[in-house]
Amino acid sequence: MIKNTCRTCENLTVKDMIYAVGVVVDNNIKSLVLVYGDDYCAEKSVYEQIKTVIKNGVKSISGVRFAETKELGQVNRIDPLGITYLCVRGIWGIENPFSVFDYVYKRDYSKKFNFMALINNEKYYSFDNYPTLEEMCKNIAGLKVADIKIKNSNNPTQLK
Repeated sequence: MIKNTCRTCENLTVKDMIYAVGVVVDNNIKSLVLVYGDDYCAEKSVYEQIKTVIKNGVKSISGVRFAETKELGQVNRIDPLGITYLCVRGIWGIENPFSVFDYVYKRDYSKKFNFMALINNEKYYSFDNYPTLEEMCKNIAGLKVADIKIKNSNNPTQLK
């Protein structure tokens, strides 16, 4: 449900969606996690299905005037004077990736900084500079690249 200007601002057919969540204490970043959207969220159809069910449910209420909108819906003329309306907005929330992926990485609160980046193999190996990162891991204490399994965001009984 993003604006079309956002969707078309670049000439790309596929865009990476990266969720970045940080913890800042006294203007110092203490923790940072980066997770690719396709490893964090389910397919678009999962969210569209629930949106459709809600929208159809509101439309089915007898005696209300439903208006088409880009949001989940708008019901007009709620009151006897017909001057009020109800906007039904979809405000999605999502659990913090440090919690979602706590089976993969646990923050060490005794450290000055914690960092986790989850990148699937296909994306990781598409970067030209991944060998540079792996070389850096040999020289920077606490920095490592690990090949792990995470729950499939569309079917958590499967690992990928």
